[in-house]
Amino acid sequence: MQKKKLRVVTVGTGYFSQFHYDAWHRMDDVEIIALYNRSNTGAVETAKKYSIPNIYTNYIEMLDSETPDLIDIITPPETHTDFVTAAIERGIPCICQKPFTPTFIQAEKLAQKIEENKTLVVIHENFRFQPWYQEIKKLLQTEQFGQLYQATFMMRPGDGQGKEAYLERQPYFQQMERFLVHETAIHWVDVFRYLLGEVKSIYADLMKRNPVIKGEDSGIILFEFEDQVRATFDGNRLADHAAVNTRVTMGEMLIEGSKACLKLEGSGKISIRQKGESYWTPHNYNYTINNFGGDCVYTLQRHVADHLLYGSELHNSAQQYIQNLKIEECIYRSAQLKQKLDLF
Repeated sequence: MQKKKLRVVTVGTGYFSQFHYDAWHRMDDVEIIALYNRSNTGAVETAKKYSIPNIYTNYIEMLDSETPDLIDIITPPETHTDFVTAAIERGIPCICQKPFTPTFIQAEKLAQKIEENKTLVVIHENFRFQPWYQEIKKLLQTEQFGQLYQATFMMRPGDGQGKEAYLERQPYFQQMERFLVHETAIHWVDVFRYLLGEVKSIYADLMKRNPVIKGEDSGIILFEFEDQVRATFDGNRLADHAAVNTRVTMGEMLIEGSKACLKLEGSGKISIRQKGESYWTPHNYNYTINNFGGDCVYTLQRHVADHLLYGSELHNSAQQYIQNLKIEECIYRSAQLKQKLDLF
């Protein structure tokens, strides 16, 4: 007997969508039955490449004609409210790319509507699904590091210099009034919560280094967690780090504890140093550097497919993701007020 396939429709054919389409295409129990794009530009080529039978330039028509099991929304944030609302009204589960909405107020209203209609919306927050963070989570659960002191991530993608910054991949980055935190650091807000628990307080210092963009592109954010654990996000999109491909991890991480420390390099390599030792010991684990972020797009989408097809546990629902956005708002307010703020 042939097993049931998850019937997926997609929205958008921009730069990042290639990773979504490739991931779905590699799943035997998933089929993309249609895609929507506001024009046929790009849509025909994408449909041909991934054997997608139907193309629509009317989103509502696609939903009503295809009645899919899942919608994958891969478009800029200003479009998300309309696309998600239509899915909610029809009771169709969807994955929505981040940023969820342009503003926190919009996100809260949309999350409330999702809750009221008991519809599943998953935010495509994929960094916690990167293989190194999945492995670090397992390692932290062994308690081999003793009492945790601090986690530090230095984000250094090196793609933010000059007048041409971001234009090749995602040109709308230049026009975002909130950039480093809203678009990028939000990934590590989620990663820190995944690894360390809930945030108690925040201090942030943000700045703009490249004058051609509207938003901030550099900053330091200090997070406080339970048991005096702290995390620091030190982001600078203009500087790079030691990596053949700076987009694999987008930076380097150090986790320090009373018994041992852990280091994540730009290649995805993890090393551990015991207290008192002068050398780092490589930690062997299975991971890939193919596709985006260690193939984290595939891992997230596989995670959602497994939930819908087989009832497995689910992460990253819109309701869960709202806490990340509350933290984001607190970061911007802290930077504006130039003071440490408690998170309630």
